[in-house]
Amino acid sequence: MSLLMMEGIEKSFGDRNILDNITFGIDEGEKIGLLGINGTGKTTLLKIIAGTESIDKGNIIKKSDLRLEFMSQNPDFDDEATILEQVFKGNSPLMKVLRDYEETMNKVNNNPSDTKLQQKLLSLSQKMDDLKAWQIESEAKTVLTKLGVTDFEKKVGILSGGQRKRIALASALISPCDLLILDEPTNHLDNQTIDWLEEYLKGYKGALIMVTHDRYFLDRVINNIVEIDKGKVYKYTGNYSYFLEKKVERQQSAESSELKRQNIFRNELAWIKRGVRARGTKQKARIDRFEDLKDSKLDLHKDKLEIKAVASRLGKKVIELENISKKFNDQNVIDDFSYIFTGDSRVGIIGPNGIGKSTLLNIIAERITADSGILEIGQTVKLGCFFQENYEIKEDLRVIEYIKEVAEFLPDGEGNLISASQMLEKFLFPPEKQWTSIARLSGGEKRRLYLLRVLMQAPNVLLLDEPTNDLDIETLTILENYLDEFPGVVIAVSHDRYFLDKVAENIFAYQEGGIIKTFVGNYSEYLEYKSINEISEEKIIIKEKKDPLLKTKEPVLKLTYKEQKEFEQIEDIITQMEEELEKVSEEINIAGSNYVLLEELTNKQQELEKELEEKMDRWAYLTQLAEEIEENKKISKNVKEES
Repeated sequence: MSLLMMEGIEKSFGDRNILDNITFGIDEGEKIGLLGINGTGKTTLLKIIAGTESIDKGNIIKKSDLRLEFMSQNPDFDDEATILEQVFKGNSPLMKVLRDYEETMNKVNNNPSDTKLQQKLLSLSQKMDDLKAWQIESEAKTVLTKLGVTDFEKKVGILSGGQRKRIALASALISPCDLLILDEPTNHLDNQTIDWLEEYLKGYKGALIMVTHDRYFLDRVINNIVEIDKGKVYKYTGNYSYFLEKKVERQQSAESSELKRQNIFRNELAWIKRGVRARGTKQKARIDRFEDLKDSKLDLHKDKLEIKAVASRLGKKVIELENISKKFNDQNVIDDFSYIFTGDSRVGIIGPNGIGKSTLLNIIAERITADSGILEIGQTVKLGCFFQENYEIKEDLRVIEYIKEVAEFLPDGEGNLISASQMLEKFLFPPEKQWTSIARLSGGEKRRLYLLRVLMQAPNVLLLDEPTNDLDIETLTILENYLDEFPGVVIAVSHDRYFLDKVAENIFAYQEGGIIKTFVGNYSEYLEYKSINEISEEKIIIKEKKDPLLKTKEPVLKLTYKEQKEFEQIEDIITQMEEELEKVSEEINIAGSNYVLLEELTNKQQELEKELEEKMDRWAYLTQLAEEIEENKKISKNVKEES
């Protein structure tokens, strides 16, 4: 069933046409990822769907009694409200009762002898029963806890921007609705929280439309992609990987059509130049077709950020950290950390929010000083700092003036010079936009401009603090390719799993107490290593709990009757599961464009793979246990024979 249909929607800001006669709909159960480069109108489209932004032209048809919930990038907050009161901000009867209950409960706690408050609380409790609101309150606290917010009575006014974003997200997630609208929900969330949100939204029953740059998220949660490109929308039934394939096909088809148009146009132009007069009906029609051909030129300008990696010369000595420690308010943020960066270091820094990941970058950039330890920076090091917050961008300047403050030309690595204007074009700022005031840019465009300014300095050591926040996927893809060829050091704090897999060759994992663990490999390899070691530690703990006298008493190893039966049958079960998995894979290959069936088969394949992995782990455990039992039997036999 259709929840919402948009027909012929147009939207402009001044002389800038954002949405040009777009038509598309949202059905029940759809999970849509909205893509497009910064400034193309993704957030504007979400606001139009949510009803907080007007349209210039067109119609929006909504299902009667459609319930919408919208989490914007900059939600409104009541600084005097508690966290729970802010979460229950909605205007539905359910949200009003929850909000009144929390407010009254706080008043009762402060003045328990007030009988009027006690009666009001009792009345609200009855309303909570009638509306079955207790479950929503419990879910709100669960979601907040999963998002890393545990003090529900804190005032919103004292929270950081990241914490506020989490509260807005929690409010959207727990509000009963038919269509959930999320604008960059993964920004300011750490990797663990993003994993939780991913699982939550995979199981979400309502329709969903969201803007996000997290490509793993799009692949695992989304079943439809809507792309905004030059004011038009293109819808693809499938996840992000499917979208990439189909977009290439669309671009190739457009290029082929434009080539054909140009060939016909050249022939018709030659005919027109011969000075044929439009005396007959056929001749007039041909001239009209010529005018149509001239006006139907396709814009095949590819909005791609193609730049050669440029850096200043870097000597042998780069950055050396020796026994670095740092505390804030008696809390260890970095505890006795040492590391030597070489000229090709690629480091990803991960850890929970608020643990102090950016502190290491700030120490290297000499923005703050370590409490103890030695920082040595080589004489040839030229830092380029792209920080998440507190970066200076003069909004009264024009775009090109902001870049020219750093450099008017940049060597391209092949002995040529690229002008500031040319670099801006490569960063998706066409000539007409280069003289625009920075104040008129979107948040993502400002971040892109700031990134260009950093790279225009030709640094040889890049310090990147959450570089993926607010940047569109296309810019991220080219940035990753740029960093892949960058002849210098990259040190990045990031929660973007795809970015870390592409860029990082070493991981700094922050632990409690300021401990930083180093790992050689990218993020996925680190997760695999961590998972294996957590399982090993868990097995050791279980063994110790089972037998506290393990060190003084030899354990008696034997398979139980149930384990013996399982061990005898498990190889056959694994074989059957492998055959079933192979059969499903074959069905996927022949499913073609039947996307409903394809989704069912893919889900079944994922379930089977998970079950098979668990069964293989179990087989490995039972096999090892059986081998240990046999070994113990041999040892016992030898001991008896010797005695």
